[in-house]
Amino acid sequence: MSSNTTVMFADLSGSTSVFEALGNDAATQAVRSLTDWIGRTCEQHDGRVIKYMGDGVLALFRGAGDAMDAVVTLQRDHARRKEQRGPVHQMQLQVGLACGDVVEVSGDCFGDAVNVAARLTDLAGPAEILVTEAVVQQLSGPPPGVRFHDMGMVPIRGKSQEQRLFRIEWHEDTSTEMMTLPASDAQMLGLRRPKRAAEGSIILRHIDLAHEFGSDEMPVHLGRAREAEFPVPDPRVSRLHARIEWRGNGFTLVDLSSNGTCVRFAGAPTEVRLRRDDCVLHSSGEIALAADFGDFTTPTVMFELKAK
Repeated sequence: MSSNTTVMFADLSGSTSVFEALGNDAATQAVRSLTDWIGRTCEQHDGRVIKYMGDGVLALFRGAGDAMDAVVTLQRDHARRKEQRGPVHQMQLQVGLACGDVVEVSGDCFGDAVNVAARLTDLAGPAEILVTEAVVQQLSGPPPGVRFHDMGMVPIRGKSQEQRLFRIEWHEDTSTEMMTLPASDAQMLGLRRPKRAAEGSIILRHIDLAHEFGSDEMPVHLGRAREAEFPVPDPRVSRLHARIEWRGNGFTLVDLSSNGTCVRFAGAPTEVRLRRDDCVLHSSGEIALAADFGDFTTPTVMFELKAK
């Protein structure tokens, strides 16, 4: 296919809790129903499904515009489905788009764009769409009611160089001002994500900055970029160094950085080192935005979990 091919990866987050709640047979049917719906939506926007992978879908589009329309439709329609249906539909979509040369062999496809799109789904939080700069450059502008949020240069696992990424703000009930303001400015003005019922909260502290985030405000990014919800302005910290998510009934820390993140829980004798993986947070402790706590000058964020 041509260099204009746009690759979409879509993954369902939260499927593990569905399997625990429903059992293997019912959960498998629920996940399959959702992935089939994802595939049909892609085909309705002139996309072509290459394969289904458990709770994920890989599809190709000849044009970035069709791909963008498809993934925005997916997120918006799924948000409506979640409001109208039961807990099965509380699974959320994480979507990545990249474009480039793609080679198809025996019903599968290969190429750098395929690898990058897959990595973007790992970077994306629940209900997020991340796209490369190349995808945005192929568009004449965002679709109606959509904004492109420039995340700057972000490290991608497996790539030697950082890439400029954009987060697609697709929520129909989000104000234009909130979409276009940097995250730090939006917080100062009290413009935050649409509220859901909080099931818990986490307090983060770094030097003279302290903020309490509810589970309804997740995901929260830690990093030196202005768009990070909890900024740590240190040159040793990646622009978007780590992300805290609400998964099931708890907070999870995800490392997004080049150099790694380390967690030390209060009272624990050992540290947890993260390299593009994650761990569940509990009680309280420290997060070193570096590979370890060996240097006393390492940028460190204190955390404390609070029950509802």
